[in-house]
Order: sequence, then structure tokens, then C-alpha cells
Amino acid sequence: MNSGCLTELKLLLDEGVKRYNNTDFISDDPIQIPRRFTRREDIEIAGFLTATIAWGNRKSIIKNAGQLMELMDNCPYDYVMYEGGNGLNQPFVHRTFNTADCNFFIRALHDIYTNRGGLESVFSEGFAAERSVFGALKHFRTVFLQTPHERHSEKHLSDVTSNSSAKRLNMFLRWMVRKDDNEVDFGLWHDIPASALMLPLDVHTGDVARALGMLTRKQNDWKAMMEITDILRTFDADDPVKYDFALFGMGVNGHLK
Repeated sequence: MNSGCLTELKLLLDEGVKRYNNTDFISDDPIQIPRRFTRREDIEIAGFLTATIAWGNRKSIIKNAGQLMELMDNCPYDYVMYEGGNGLNQPFVHRTFNTADCNFFIRALHDIYTNRGGLESVFSEGFAAERSVFGALKHFRTVFLQTPHERHSEKHLSDVTSNSSAKRLNMFLRWMVRKDDNEVDFGLWHDIPASALMLPLDVHTGDVARALGMLTRKQNDWKAMMEITDILRTFDADDPVKYDFALFGMGVNGHLK
């Protein structure tokens, strides 16, 4: 892609960021679920569990994530700490994520907050070891899977060593790490810089990126995500994933021109 095309593309995406990176975005996005809370730990846990089930129809994701918060008495941190060993009192299902999966995730979160200093600490340990989000996600999965679980539950926790794009975990990191004046993302975590974040690559961002000539790889995997994110870093090295708003918004709303 020549410099002229890159300049035009940057202008297009900058306009997309202005259009979508605002509080109106929240009303139709799963980030509204952790936005219900003010305590740091509630935001982290609600955000992580919501991101975990963030595939499929957004209305269904929001509805089911809201139901899950109700099952946790709308106090996710207290529930994890005091009921973490018991799991849910009622069944919960979102697509293939079932009650057994959910209870494993709650138990793993209980262990992380009891023995590992919380979600930020675990992600930050992995990032510090390799100075990369890849290292953060790899380490997090290793720690999380130390909690006893059924084998089928592992599919709900992306494995970057197998070339997964880890869309949902990268989205969760965007929520926790990014911070700007538009107050969509939380910016609660400071040990992982926004400059290191990776694009949450899904069908919408992938299709738009291909239509714009930013992506040649056909699969939506880690290699494809790196291909796009490397270009986005040339547009804004300090905050490349702000363009997630533009790519996703243009895709889901059909505003690609």
C-alpha cells in the first residue's frame, strides 16, 4: 500500500473514530454491562465475563451478560469471593458456554483474586515477562487453567500459541487499558500501555479491513490481527486500537464507503 493510499485510509479511519468513539457507542455494545458498576473489581469481573460470551448477536450478548450479573446478585466481585467455590445457584447458557463452563470461570476468578492479586496482576505479569500482549494472554491462560475444570471449557479461553486472534480477550484488554476523553473504555490498568494493545479482530473488523486493502490474509487469526495492527500503529503509535471503533462501526452499521 503506497503512502498516498495510507494517507487517505488514515483520514477515513480518523473520521470513523470520531463517529463511533463516543458514549452513543455504549448503548448498543456489551461494554454497557461493566459500565453498570463503579467498584474496580466489579468492573473487571463483569467486563471479563461479558467479553467471554461476546460472540453472536450483540443484543443476545447484552441480554445474557445482564442475566449473568443478576445471577451473581449484581455484585460480581462479592459473588466471586464468597460464592466462588459453589458456583451459580441457577443454570446459565450462552450459545455453547454453559453452566459448567461458567462455574469454572467463577472458580478460576476466585483463585485469581484470592491468590494472584486479581486480573490486572496476572495480565501484567505476563506482559512484563515478554513485553507483549501475546505474552500477557499466554500467561493468563496458563494461570486460569490451573483451576480444575472439564476439558471442553478450555475452548472458551483463547490460545494465542495456537494462532487464535483472541478477539474477546483483546477486547477486554481494550476496555481495561485504553483511556481518552470520550470515556467509552475504562482505562483502569496502567502496567500495559495502550501502545501495546492488539486489535480485537472479528468478522466485522476483518471484512472492513479487507475491503480497505489493509488485510490480505483470509483467516481471522493472530497473524491477520498483527497484519492489521501493524498498519494501525503507523497511524497512531500510542493508541492503535482506537481504530477498532472505526473498523467495527463501519462494518456493523454498513457505513463503509
